[in-house]
Amino acid sequence: MTRERRPSAQTVAVLQALAEEPHRWRYGYDLCTQLGVQAGSMYPILMRLADRGLLETSWETERAPGRPPRHLYRLTGTGRSYAASAAPEASATQAGATQAGATQARATQASAAQSPAAPQPKRGSKTRPRLADA
Repeated sequence: MTRERRPSAQTVAVLQALAEEPHRWRYGYDLCTQLGVQAGSMYPILMRLADRGLLETSWETERAPGRPPRHLYRLTGTGRSYAASAAPEASATQAGATQAGATQARATQASAAQSPAAPQPKRGSKTRPRLADA
């Protein structure tokens, strides 16, 4: 039984960047600079998406002298559909997390207002006990 996981925020960002121009071939480095994602995170994401059939991959046909050929990526039809469905899910998840964080912050403020303030150490006092000399 295969369990479907929600894509990470970085994966959704990659999908959205590729979905902006779905028929255009993109370099991994180009996506790294656009999204501010490190290569060590970007290339595993691209490989996973390609393994799942969401990306087409190809090698660059026009090589520049002194540079190795580069790998190119673009969304497949399935990838375009997945990118379209992943974006609203990610927005809803992010909104839920933001709302939960705001609720927790309000609860913390309320409990702090109800409880007496803890005594603060005097300025210049040592807060940790010293170990006795042996």
